[in-house]
Amino acid sequence: MTDTNRRLSLYAPHRRALTVLYADMESYAINQREVFIGTAGSVIERTNAAGFRFYAHQSYDGEGKKRERYLAGPVGDPKADAAAADLRARIQELKEIVSSLRLLGREGFNLTDAKTYATLASLHNHGVFAAGGMLIGSHAYGVLLNRLGVRATPYATEDIDIARREALAFEKQPEQGLLEMLKDTGITFVEVPSLHRKKPPTSFKQRGRSRFHVDLLVPSAGEDFPVVPVPELKAHATGLPYLSYLLAESQTAMLMAREGCCPVRVPLPERFAVHKLLVSRLRTGREAKSDKDVFQACVLCAVLAESHPGAIESAVAQIPRRAKKYLAPAVEAARRFLEPAHGRAWEELSGAAAGEL
Repeated sequence: MTDTNRRLSLYAPHRRALTVLYADMESYAINQREVFIGTAGSVIERTNAAGFRFYAHQSYDGEGKKRERYLAGPVGDPKADAAAADLRARIQELKEIVSSLRLLGREGFNLTDAKTYATLASLHNHGVFAAGGMLIGSHAYGVLLNRLGVRATPYATEDIDIARREALAFEKQPEQGLLEMLKDTGITFVEVPSLHRKKPPTSFKQRGRSRFHVDLLVPSAGEDFPVVPVPELKAHATGLPYLSYLLAESQTAMLMAREGCCPVRVPLPERFAVHKLLVSRLRTGREAKSDKDVFQACVLCAVLAESHPGAIESAVAQIPRRAKKYLAPAVEAARRFLEPAHGRAWEELSGAAAGEL
């Protein structure tokens, strides 16, 4: 690779020691059944007006507000003491790895903000990802870069995109709907009214002027954007074209923040890249969003061509037949990012597309 190509490269690999540390953190995260929503906090003792001494858990929630909840009592009771000891052990365990998470963040791994982390931690605790729910969009892109062991141009978003391909397979149907799950973060989520009054909302946002919001998405049977009921979450979702392709294969990965880490389900990087290219051609009048889609797709293609040759070719071969009309213009849009510095990726992508047209 020439000096010019190095300057144009879309990504840089992390040092081996950092990727090993990341793998250790991911193993810890994936094995957690329940994670803290916000900071780990501490166990404290309280006494009520009647003189009853009990344990409480004090922490900071997704909005940065101090929260306190009853844990167990009375102090001195074996069961209460055991519950307090167990929580203290979990808190200490997390505090011992937080410094490693922050180190990874300083070295260019993607860390989410506190509100995003609290939101996705709550969905994990409610079993949404275990049941088949999936994180997509720019936050999933950040997770995929971390898993691939590379750093790239930072992304900025206040959107959280949650998708499901089919009815979520909960071990036990949750009593709470999606809105209540989101409110467990301590963030004051409200439904976002639809532009069409007769259609139910499919998005939830933080109350007030904040732009922080969560979108619920499902596959569309055609190229329209219908509103679809999601009864297991007591909610509705927006249908997106070709989303079934993206959601067909997934993996469990780690979302990182300064407060902690939690498991999430994300798409495979090659499908994420190809899907981004396809939908970039569907966005009419939204050039900035289309350019971001193409750029993120190209970063992943560049990495995969070097680390997992053949992955992009396989993903292109599996795109839906009716989506192939977008393939040629989508690949052409990727040329300016890939051809100058990532010839191998460009050859694999363009060659795979030519074989499908």
